[in-house]
Amino acid sequence: MKIAVGNDHRGVSAKYRLQDLLSGLGHEVMDLGATAAASADYPDYALPVAEAVAGGAADRGILICATGHGMCIAANKVVGVRAVNCRDAVDAELSRLHNDANVLCMSADLVGEDAMARMIRVWLDTAFEGGRHARRLDKIAKYEGAKS
Repeated sequence: MKIAVGNDHRGVSAKYRLQDLLSGLGHEVMDLGATAAASADYPDYALPVAEAVAGGAADRGILICATGHGMCIAANKVVGVRAVNCRDAVDAELSRLHNDANVLCMSADLVGEDAMARMIRVWLDTAFEGGRHARRLDKIAKYEGAKS
């Protein structure tokens, strides 16, 4: 799977650890994030990752900032993106099962390294359930199409 990864200044060290994890799991990583600890604006990284996912250049995206909130807000402005901000593996699993989330946002400050790794593994391995959940996502896609 091709995964676009983005981060602001708060997520630099977490990104490098997660890139190693993703590569070790056999995934191709597109690094679209900040590379230094100098202050950076999260939309500058969230939007390119979201566009890569929505446009098909990446299968999924992972975004990291201090809380995950800003990245999630910015990424969800891109039509076709279903970004979620998760704090644990159960949250990540449900985001895939019920919402077919295609961008995972995480907090570099509030979630530890082991928890991030567990979340990513679960999120990447969990398939969308479809069924009644697909009907709901279809309603969102229809709304997005009406707004374009």
